[in-house]
Amino acid sequence: MVGGVHHRIATVDGLDVFYREAGSPGAPPLVLLHGFPTSSHMFRELIPALADQYHLVAPDHIGYGYSSVPPLGDFPYTFDALTDVTASLLDQLDIRRYAVYMQDYGAPIALRLLLRRPESISAIITQSGNAYPDGFVEEFWKPLFAYASSPGPETEAAARQAFTEKMVRWQYEHGVPDTSLVSPDAWRHALEVLARPGNDENQLQLFRDYKTNLDIYPQAQEAFRQTQVPLLAVWGANDKIFGPDGARAFQRDLPNAEIHLLDAGHFALETNVDEIAGHIREFLGRMQVQPAMAR
Repeated sequence: MVGGVHHRIATVDGLDVFYREAGSPGAPPLVLLHGFPTSSHMFRELIPALADQYHLVAPDHIGYGYSSVPPLGDFPYTFDALTDVTASLLDQLDIRRYAVYMQDYGAPIALRLLLRRPESISAIITQSGNAYPDGFVEEFWKPLFAYASSPGPETEAAARQAFTEKMVRWQYEHGVPDTSLVSPDAWRHALEVLARPGNDENQLQLFRDYKTNLDIYPQAQEAFRQTQVPLLAVWGANDKIFGPDGARAFQRDLPNAEIHLLDAGHFALETNVDEIAGHIREFLGRMQVQPAMAR
């Protein structure tokens, strides 16, 4: 690994944005965008596994990990706003063209980056990073969509279950053949993030904003058809949040998409990091992703 993994903080619009960075700045860049309820912590093993060949940058979204957690009145907590912060960070780091790894909440951010600057995305790696209605598992999403459609005390109680220890742990452990391979550090870290004062209201606002992600799916799918961006799916076949049909759906618009369904759940990196790293090396090696512009 080149120089180890660096843990840095950038200032974006007055907010602290924590990010992990490794590899040579002259190497092909790979931007890692985490999902709910985790942070760049989910990439802690993948980053050193790829740092000999790639320049990796993994930010914590606002409200997550070690980035700022401003109150709802000071930050809108929309996916557009999270994308604004990510785009500004990449501009600061002078990363203009890059492959992007998207998981869960990282997907709507990556899709917006693609729509804003199609030329900036050289390749997409998706791990339960959804872009099609096919991916939604109804049992998990029904209460969240009910809350988003009609927020109020009756629907909010069910939505708040997503913040409980039982549900956070379930997100990490369901669909995993051997749960002893899942470090409790992962889901406990996520719980600590959610438990910060006022963060529940921030997260509820993101739930309410989630419909905007479905609204951009047709635009994203059109962008796939127009750009034919290379895409690799490394997806938990046993994921009960975004099911494997969400991975297969990419081939409708990207016939050459490479799909690997792993014997894993929603957080496949917790159990299958070596397998995923191998697929990424082969995929990006074939794509011949160009290095970033000089910083």
